[in-house]
Amino acid sequence: MSYSVGQVAGFAGVTVRTLHHYDDIGLLVPSERSHAGHRRYGDADLDRLQQILFYRELGFPLDEVAALLDDPDADPRAHLRRQHELLTVRIEKLQKMAAAVEHAMEARKMGINLTPEEKFEVFGDKDPDQYAEEAEQRWGGTEAYAETQRRAAGYTKEDWQRMQAEVADWGARYDALMTAGEPPTGERATAMAEEHRQHICTWFYDCPYDAHVGLAEMYISDERFKAFYDSMRPGLAEHLRDAITANAARHAS
Repeated sequence: MSYSVGQVAGFAGVTVRTLHHYDDIGLLVPSERSHAGHRRYGDADLDRLQQILFYRELGFPLDEVAALLDDPDADPRAHLRRQHELLTVRIEKLQKMAAAVEHAMEARKMGINLTPEEKFEVFGDKDPDQYAEEAEQRWGGTEAYAETQRRAAGYTKEDWQRMQAEVADWGARYDALMTAGEPPTGERATAMAEEHRQHICTWFYDCPYDAHVGLAEMYISDERFKAFYDSMRPGLAEHLRDAITANAARHAS
């Protein structure tokens, strides 16, 4: 069975002019001609065109493509293996590029005025956008989420660095508090819990005591939050949960 140049152009997604050019330079000469002299392409021609287009997609110039395909010692399977290896490398590169674009898109969505490089510099090996989509799904309709988005849109690199420094300082002091054997219901612990709540109010959204208690429970139930606080000191997440609960009860009374 053979196909016209128009049919082949439609199959392959190329122009008729391209097929004419390939014929003119001897890269893809159709195996048949009609009685009227029109080009007709057989299955072997389509296989060769597929190889040509693979190599062209990989950036090979036409003369190199011709040399590769016309090598009498080349095994057609070797062409496919070579193309598969080259395409795999290209796919990996494109995946890395796509990931970089996704980070940039998330940064835009979060309204953080940082380049991806700056964000990684500020947060170390933690990706600040890692749970952004989940956060939007869980809290996207709340006033707290909207307020956080509004505030974050105006933060600079220096703001995020200052925030990180405050968290690090708070964590070091809470570690010292636990080392000293302070109970979570004691004055020092509840004062640290209140400082934690004020940090949220200052940087993100107004956090009333009942909401703070809800967050504290999540610090225990969600392994990611638990790991964050326990990285400051093992057991800190649970100690903080109890301190937040005690602080809320103290203010309620």
